[in-house]
Amino acid sequence: MTTTSDSFPRRHARTQRFTLGAPRAFTVAPDGSRVAFLRSSSGTDRANALWVLDLTEGGERVAAEPRALLGGAAEHLPPAERARRERSREGGAGIVGYATDTAVELASFALSGRLFTAELRAGTARELAVPGPVIDPRPSPDGRHIAYIAEGALRVTGAEGEDDRAVALPESTGVTYGLAEFIAAEEMGRSRGFWWAPESDRLLVARVDDTPVRRWWISDPAHPEREPQHVAYPAAGTANAEVRLFVFGLDGVRTEVLWDRTRFPYLAHVHWSDAGAPLLLVQARDQRSQLFLAVDPETGATRMVHADEDPVWLELFTGVPCWSPSGQLVRIADEGGARVLAVGERPLTGPQLHVRALLDVGTDDVLVSASAGKRAADPETGEVHVYRVNELGVERVSQEPGVHSAVRAGGVTVLVSATLDRPGAQAQVLRDGKQTATITSYAEDPGLSPRVTLTQGGARRIPCAVLMPKDYPGDTPLPVLMDPYGGPHGPRVVAAHNAHLTSQWFADQGFAVVVADGRGTPGRSPAWEKAVHHDFTVSLDDQIEALRALAETHPLDLSRVAIRGWSYGGWLAGLAVLRRPDVFHAGIAGAPVTDWRLYDTHYTERYLGDPAAHPESYAKSSLVTDEGLSSPAAPHRPLMIVHGLADDNVVVAHALRLSSALLAAGRPHEVLPLSGVTHMTPQEQVAENLLLLQVDFLKRSLGLV
Repeated sequence: MTTTSDSFPRRHARTQRFTLGAPRAFTVAPDGSRVAFLRSSSGTDRANALWVLDLTEGGERVAAEPRALLGGAAEHLPPAERARRERSREGGAGIVGYATDTAVELASFALSGRLFTAELRAGTARELAVPGPVIDPRPSPDGRHIAYIAEGALRVTGAEGEDDRAVALPESTGVTYGLAEFIAAEEMGRSRGFWWAPESDRLLVARVDDTPVRRWWISDPAHPEREPQHVAYPAAGTANAEVRLFVFGLDGVRTEVLWDRTRFPYLAHVHWSDAGAPLLLVQARDQRSQLFLAVDPETGATRMVHADEDPVWLELFTGVPCWSPSGQLVRIADEGGARVLAVGERPLTGPQLHVRALLDVGTDDVLVSASAGKRAADPETGEVHVYRVNELGVERVSQEPGVHSAVRAGGVTVLVSATLDRPGAQAQVLRDGKQTATITSYAEDPGLSPRVTLTQGGARRIPCAVLMPKDYPGDTPLPVLMDPYGGPHGPRVVAAHNAHLTSQWFADQGFAVVVADGRGTPGRSPAWEKAVHHDFTVSLDDQIEALRALAETHPLDLSRVAIRGWSYGGWLAGLAVLRRPDVFHAGIAGAPVTDWRLYDTHYTERYLGDPAAHPESYAKSSLVTDEGLSSPAAPHRPLMIVHGLADDNVVVAHALRLSSALLAAGRPHEVLPLSGVTHMTPQEQVAENLLLLQVDFLKRSLGLV
């Protein structure tokens, strides 16, 4: 099994799915004069530099180059930083994140656990000598101070490196200040644990005590001489970390922020701007009730601004809650069967739009990303657009069919657009709606164009993508490869070129590839997403419905159907061959969640409930129970289980328990352990050969060789 240096698997792995070299992480100055962003120097360079696009004089320039700042030394990541990157699925190197002051003149970032700053106007960068290893440095809004985390303590230094001091010191082992706990970073979208006051004189700081959390050990069997990694993992039904919030002055004087943490233990979001008091979103453990709280930073007292309840669950959204410049609460809510934008108590959108994220709040409008709602005239399968919303109505900013997002400030919008007919994504800079610049991408051209049809299948109009081999004449039915994620937070039927590259490569090996986003996947309606409540197996029902419907209009050979997936998709692949061997003839389960009692609290309990109260929900969705192993009389279908031994999100115990259950049931299967690999599989050789091994398995299992 060999590939050439320019083969798709090799290039796909080397370029990290053709993402290296693409600009990202945009920040627009409030005066509209410049845009800061990250980008590596080529499509194969992992090390991101900090760049500035000068909109006054024109042109892009480097503000901070990691190799120069480290003097050519290799980068060494502290364990806490490595964990942060795993939570955010960050596979790059160099400067992978940065923060700026309000004026976007001073930026700070960490390299190898050391603190660096960059003057974005002057284009100069330097190191500040502070205790380390440094995590998540952030300038104060006025640019005079920088707060950062070191050894679990929140520290503050002057912007010149002077007067460094600890503001919040952990009192005991297991306590940290200023870091997000595991489930906040992994499931809530909250990757940070401290927030500056607009006046730059104090901070809101999360105190996390993970002492109550059950400890797991993750070892590396390929290196028995190494000690196992000790991790605090809050599995479903077990204790979470205790999270409290304090206002700290720069002198270390602290005031605790008070709310009913017994009833609302989850600190989901924090917002602090000059438009109003600090704003919290706190959730009940069952995620069916939540409060929006305004904080008095002098006393720590909170008052309720708004309360939400839902009989199923309450979703969290990027960018909200926040205050509008006029001091009104801005939120995204499920109302009247639709997902709407609300400012104050008034919804500004209706069922024609399914709002996905808040992008910016201006003085006279709000910028959101949204897909077509359930009552839209055109379903726009796979499209996500940027809209301006205000009291007068809704205006679409992005025009061409595709997937769009945006960053905006000072009358300047960076519109990032991916389309089906163009590789990668294009970053356009708009001023007053007119394009003034395009930020260069160094990402490699994949050299592969998906032959994809976006459509809908079955009575439920399930969003689908169908891919055929590039040279397929269309005269004979093809073996089918279902290639889903198929669950919450992971839409794969998108109107974007690069999203379908791997599926197209599989198609070119002789398959008709079908991607279906059934119930549970986001982007359609709240009811569509919440249909998996207490029963993940409806995801499998929708894969089958989509497959059979598409077979009526496409040349699909239903006597040879395989399925592959990773994470939730891996669970779905395992479920397919165990529960429905009459439909699926082979499966590849990558990093599958085989026993949902082993997955984390915030995610799993949202969908399946407390395992003590709803054991039947966990049993029905399990692959390791008798029910999950199907009937002994059912055909045994080939199953390959792939799992990284260093995975701290879906731990390898999932794969091992499934393998043991299959062995006990007398079911043949293959297990491919990936030594030293996490949930991301970023290693080039592993990622490349994993594709080749899957094709070999599929062809053997379906009798194609």
